[in-house]
Amino acid sequence: MSRPKILLYAPREEPKEIIDALLNAGLEVAFGDKEWQTPGDHRAGFLAAAREAVALMGSYSRTLALDRSMLEGCQRLRVIAKYTAGVDDIDTDAATDLAIMVCHAPTEANCFGVAESTLAMMLALLKRVRERDAAVRAGQWREPHLTSVYIGARQSDRRPGLTIGILGLGRIGTRVANLLAPWRVRVIAYDPLIEPARFLLAGVEAVDYTTLLRESDVVTFHCPLTRDTRGMMGERELALMKPTAILINAARGGLIDEAALARALAQGKLRAAAIDAFAQEPLPAESPLRRLGDKVLLSPHSASFNEDAQLGPGIEWAARSIITALAGDVPDNVFNREVLPLWKERFGGAGVIG
Repeated sequence: MSRPKILLYAPREEPKEIIDALLNAGLEVAFGDKEWQTPGDHRAGFLAAAREAVALMGSYSRTLALDRSMLEGCQRLRVIAKYTAGVDDIDTDAATDLAIMVCHAPTEANCFGVAESTLAMMLALLKRVRERDAAVRAGQWREPHLTSVYIGARQSDRRPGLTIGILGLGRIGTRVANLLAPWRVRVIAYDPLIEPARFLLAGVEAVDYTTLLRESDVVTFHCPLTRDTRGMMGERELALMKPTAILINAARGGLIDEAALARALAQGKLRAAAIDAFAQEPLPAESPLRRLGDKVLLSPHSASFNEDAQLGPGIEWAARSIITALAGDVPDNVFNREVLPLWKERFGGAGVIG
């Protein structure tokens, strides 16, 4: 009798112990073609390899988006497990309709690394770190135009401090709020999917989206890219922000209209922006964001990259999720939790591995 098949469709140098764990669980492990991670149409090759797979596992893929037709072609598929927190390369609505569980990996290394990078970018912009370095190298010293922004509250002159607006109060957004706590700033957040108690526990004031944009000195994005959030920061929303505000995006590029952002920065309608995720990656040479000098801090979608972690914890979590789901149980990191009633009806308790 053949073993159930798992396809590593977007592999990222999985450790031998992870592959051994999958094999020891009774699975056949197949690897996707490296060509799938290069530009081009790889649908036919993927479907040929995935048609009999009961599970898919892999990293984020910009060249192999799993849309409805792709998922419908995976006739035996029960679960997809990602190494990353983001799942916008998968049509999760279609997966839910097809009773396919999608698991993600919001690990501390990933999420907390993004939160730390967010504060680093905020400080770099408000404290003029790059500009001061460049000035000293050019022979200048304490130039008046290179004053920085004081961030926290001050008791001595009753200065209230900045207002930091967080879009998305999941693991990353909450960690950002936690890191800001000692700074004595006002932290507000918008997240219609989070219960009120989460705001209270994070020490964050819940506001609507318009209020957040109008009152924040820093707006930072930490929400997933979905049908509802795509393009949520466009020309209209940018016009609501203070001209002295900064914008940070360490989430997904599709959240922001980059052309509108570039225009706002060029026209002085916004102080500055720090961008780690772009609609098209790598960032095209012709992008207007490249021509804005110090008004933009650019990062190559690497806010979560740490010397001692990167994808390792996510790979381990994904493998554990696959083994749990194929044993007929529900893993602890299901992204599309609305699938669970249908998934349990079709597969729950009926594992394909012991």
